[in-house]
Amino acid sequence: MITIYIDGLVNTNPGRIATYSFIIYKNGNKIFEKYDVIEKEILVSNNYAEYYALYSSLKFLLENNMNNEEIIIKSDSQLLVNQMKGLWKAHKGSYYLLYLKTKELLKEFSNVKFIWISKEENKEADRLSKKAYEEYLKSFSTNPKNRENCSKNTCN
Repeated sequence: MITIYIDGLVNTNPGRIATYSFIIYKNGNKIFEKYDVIEKEILVSNNYAEYYALYSSLKFLLENNMNNEEIIIKSDSQLLVNQMKGLWKAHKGSYYLLYLKTKELLKEFSNVKFIWISKEENKEADRLSKKAYEEYLKSFSTNPKNRENCSKNTCN
């Protein structure tokens, strides 16, 4: 059995920075984790970041031939979980096209279940999303090109 914890984060200082993370466990053992900044020119929402984490984790599983295993995806996003379960409709928004791509990608999997968990239960994925953001800020503030555009409050 594969269990995946996903998380997305959008922070607005500096700019509008979106990050994501996912952690994959197989039979209780961590086998992979990823966290990074989402490179987008459009304004993204927290919902977009959550879906980006889900889509990225599914792509990883597919690329590693794990799409026929029993998969449980855990997220603290009620919107994502309830939409993936078919309980809530998806509406137009910054995440909508990614939602459609994710639904299409899920057709490649045989057994995927979604479970909503509290933020408390999703601490590890949340920590990694924040770590991606902090690493981005650090690289942003140490790049001389970027420092020219920083105020005292955004690039300390």
